[in-house]
Amino acid sequence: MIVEMIRRSFIGLGFTAIFTFAILTFMMVRDVQASVSVVWLNMLGSMVMGIYFGSSSLIFETENWSPLKQTIVHFVVSLLVWFPLAMFMKWLPLELLPILLGIGIFIAIYLVFWFGSYVYFKYVASEMNHSLRK
Repeated sequence: MIVEMIRRSFIGLGFTAIFTFAILTFMMVRDVQASVSVVWLNMLGSMVMGIYFGSSSLIFETENWSPLKQTIVHFVVSLLVWFPLAMFMKWLPLELLPILLGIGIFIAIYLVFWFGSYVYFKYVASEMNHSLRK
C-alpha cells in the first residue's frame, strides 16, 4: 500500500509538472513577470496538491466502502487539504466573497471530474456487459 501511494504521488507530481509548465508557458507568451520566489512557492503548493490527489485516489479502492462513502470522504479530505493550502499560499485572499467563490469553484471543478469519471466508468461497465453477452 505504501509503495502504491508513493507511485501515485509521483504520478501526481508528473501532472503537476505538466500543469506548471503550461502555466509558465502562458506567462512567458503573455510576458508576465514573476519573481523566482513567487514561482517557487506556487509550484510548491501545486506539488502538494499533486501528491495529495495522486495518493488520495487510493480512497476509491477501499472495497468495503460504498462508492458514495468513497466520494464523500475523498471530497471532504480534498477540501480540508486544499482550503488551508489555498489560504496559506494566498491563492485566496482572507475575505468572505473570494473564499466563497474559491470554494464554489473548487466544488464545480470537483463535480466536473466526478461526472467525467462517472460517465467513463459507466461506459466501461456497459462495454464489459456487452462483451459478456456475446
